[in-house]
Amino acid sequence: MNYVQHKSEESLEDYLETILILSQKLSAVRSIDIATALNYSKPSVSVAMKNLKNRNYISMSDEGYIHLTKRGKELAEKVYECHRLLTDWLVYLGVDPEIAAIDACKMEHDISSESYEAMKKCILSLLEKH
Repeated sequence: MNYVQHKSEESLEDYLETILILSQKLSAVRSIDIATALNYSKPSVSVAMKNLKNRNYISMSDEGYIHLTKRGKELAEKVYECHRLLTDWLVYLGVDPEIAAIDACKMEHDISSESYEAMKKCILSLLEKH
């Protein structure tokens, strides 16, 4: 995967994660909610939603409400779990929570499944002891 493709996948994951988080807080998620949460322009979000819909990660109602498909929800939950675990681990190590969340967001896109699962096992073990 080249750099542009990687950045595109990173962006896709960020959108899905944001939709998941917003859907836990709001009764309905709209493009404007995503734009506000990510501090992106509405046109940028509109293009991204079209891409996510074409890739079967989301569906959109006639009213413009956005819903994760099964495929989209699975990926969003995976990314969000990784983000939360890495954030908690960095905070445990003494990193400021705000910086930890920013760094976790960067890390969650680049770590392999194998390395993540090994880290997850170790981190959960450490966090359970404290």
